[in-house]
Amino acid sequence: MQHDSAISYLGSQRRCRVATLASKTPNLEPLGFEKSSHFIIRVDNRASNGKGKVEMKHGVKTARLASIEGQPTDSQREDLSLAEQARRSLRRDITQGVLEPGQTLKLEFLKGRYGISFSPIREALTSLEGERLVVSSPSKGFKVAPLSEEEMWDAIETRILIDCEALRRSIRNGDDAWEVQLVSAFHALKLAAKPWDTGRLAQEAEELLELRHLEFHRSLIACCNSSWLKQLSAQFYVQTERYRLPNLRGANNPYAPSKPIKRDVNREHADLLAATVGRDSDMASALLAKHYRDTGNMIAAAINARQLPAKEVS
Repeated sequence: MQHDSAISYLGSQRRCRVATLASKTPNLEPLGFEKSSHFIIRVDNRASNGKGKVEMKHGVKTARLASIEGQPTDSQREDLSLAEQARRSLRRDITQGVLEPGQTLKLEFLKGRYGISFSPIREALTSLEGERLVVSSPSKGFKVAPLSEEEMWDAIETRILIDCEALRRSIRNGDDAWEVQLVSAFHALKLAAKPWDTGRLAQEAEELLELRHLEFHRSLIACCNSSWLKQLSAQFYVQTERYRLPNLRGANNPYAPSKPIKRDVNREHADLLAATVGRDSDMASALLAKHYRDTGNMIAAAINARQLPAKEVS
């Protein structure tokens, strides 16, 4: 199925179906529809101005973004052990490249950074070693796990195996409410990507874009009915984000007009959505695999363009 035929599947009959699904879903009150470049979809009910139009509320994303990226929110912090707080903070900083590959993780430095004592930090580092984000040796202590192109492709190909199987199951099991959730997540992602139209994206808007991107991909596999697949998917998401976030920011971001490798990521997501709600498992899986591999090619190009030496913090 080509792009045009995939999108045409969401023609007038599909629009009516999505409208009907929205009216059937208890937590999504019908407030109107927003026209995208591909088809008419219902906007997620984040906020309404009372006139039938729906607005996306960006200001409420801070706590949710903190939670997804690994940093506990204030309300959650008191319910987490110190070791779990340290693990989430370390994981976030490793994933975003704040703590660089190969960087020595000295306990005194980490205690000062996170305001947590040695014992919980050691426990967190041991946990992250099990996630392959940290490595240790008896003589040198803990370091951020190194990165390599070979390791990246291994993680990407393993993620493809997991997420494509989860997507197939989700397509098979997904109900009407799942379709509505998925369409809404896609539209929220597309709205979050709009600032790239001008080539300028503030840090807050870029963080929101990352959040919406994660929500869309989570929605794709939400109905796989396997906690193991979801857990493995989340784990390999973190592994691949270690490569993507530090290397595909700013001009290298896949949404940036000036990116070195030309891609239409919005179109990729639209095609993936069309194949998924069209219940075409083969097409959806192939598009998802290509989506991941294309991102891998962009990361590899960025890594080869700039090889940063590991930094040691004393």
